[in-house]
Amino acid sequence: MKKIFSIAMLSVFTLVFVGCAEDNDDVRVPAGNLEINDFVWKAMNIFYFYKSQVPNLSVDDFSGNEDYTNFLNAFETPEDLFDALTIATDRFSIIVEDYRVLEASFQGSSIANGMRFGLVRITGTDQVFGVVRYVVPNSSAEEQGVERGMVFTQVDGVQITDTNFVELLDPVTYTIGLAELVDNALVANGQSITLTKSELSENPIHLSSIIDVNGQNVGYLMYNNFRSNFESELNQVFADFKANAVTDLVLDLRYNSGGSVATANDLASMITGQFDGQVFGIQVFNENFDDVIINFDNQTADGELVNSLNLDRVYVLTTGSTASASELVINALNPYIEVIHIGTETTGKFQGSTTLYDSEDFTRQNVNINHFYALQPLILTIANSEGFTGFEDGLPPDIVFEEDFFNFGVLGDPSEPLLARALQEIGSGIDSGGQHQDVEFKSKNALNFSLIDESGSKSPDYQRMYVDIR
Repeated sequence: MKKIFSIAMLSVFTLVFVGCAEDNDDVRVPAGNLEINDFVWKAMNIFYFYKSQVPNLSVDDFSGNEDYTNFLNAFETPEDLFDALTIATDRFSIIVEDYRVLEASFQGSSIANGMRFGLVRITGTDQVFGVVRYVVPNSSAEEQGVERGMVFTQVDGVQITDTNFVELLDPVTYTIGLAELVDNALVANGQSITLTKSELSENPIHLSSIIDVNGQNVGYLMYNNFRSNFESELNQVFADFKANAVTDLVLDLRYNSGGSVATANDLASMITGQFDGQVFGIQVFNENFDDVIINFDNQTADGELVNSLNLDRVYVLTTGSTASASELVINALNPYIEVIHIGTETTGKFQGSTTLYDSEDFTRQNVNINHFYALQPLILTIANSEGFTGFEDGLPPDIVFEEDFFNFGVLGDPSEPLLARALQEIGSGIDSGGQHQDVEFKSKNALNFSLIDESGSKSPDYQRMYVDIR
């Protein structure tokens, strides 16, 4: 087995709380770029999945220590070096200046106002607007009465465009100007809402409920991120489903951009349970490491027994914002049970990353106290038990159904269009043997739209799928 150094293998994602940071700041000596660049190059040389495609990661480029030092010194910042060590098509690897912020984001903590939105362009125009997808509980947005489906076209009185929205939405406090669709045109309605960002912790379990469909109990779970520190709560949701004899499950991943591989495995094991010990996925690394097989499990990372439903089918709701660990669950379950995929194509993110720190073994243990830089590079791809991976264009749905920005509905309500489509499918399956029903929900307008960005896209945990190198 090829290894650069001895590690326990890249397996489950273990989070480290910000509170674990070393508290011996009194002996901290700020690191220079050369010291940080040395860490960056060595970490990428060992772990980066695409290292064979990066000439600058070849040791043959350096005839001695002086050449290596000169190479590192040629880059003004660690970020410049990192960019030079990644392939042009890699849009997911990142370097962070302060890993404490990264760790907090993994735990669901961020500085935010709680308004989760999409930024949308009207096709064929330069008109951009924001539409609220959902609101995080106990946030400024909830306090100010922001609701799903609200549309805003201005921030602090300035019209949103596809070039200024990042700057407009950056301040701690800003005011959104609301608008309405009138005769297929967006018109300001004179209403505004002021929002303030603060430290916010978001439970990824946004909604869970049990819905009666033709006398059968259907579980509904809107799950917005794979966070291991909420696994106990996730397991309890499935305990409730199990206690209520749920026969079908609608798993709503429409806004879930990814997270922990281990938590994805646990969720898949909660949905099923009859495949314990069988292959969940295959992790494929660069030439320094052998492949690693992940199996379905019957325990969470905390040692809780998984509450499994033993289902032989699941209905999954997706959009183009569904990414990484969400796609992993769909792909991993496909060889074993019927996955009825409703919505639109997913993002197409099948690579995994890990946090690399400046320490002897690149883990958080005994980290260099002289700086807070860390890397989150792509280090693997994950295939399902049949070897399928590489879906760069995303996973296509079985039933195409787009969200209508002006007919969003209330999340969790059986009449909400995307959920209603799934419940209709379940009902037809109960009544007529499961043939897909071609039912359309008509849009209220004649416009076409394209999503150009979304809240959270600048967060360090956006569209990531994480493993751990312990």
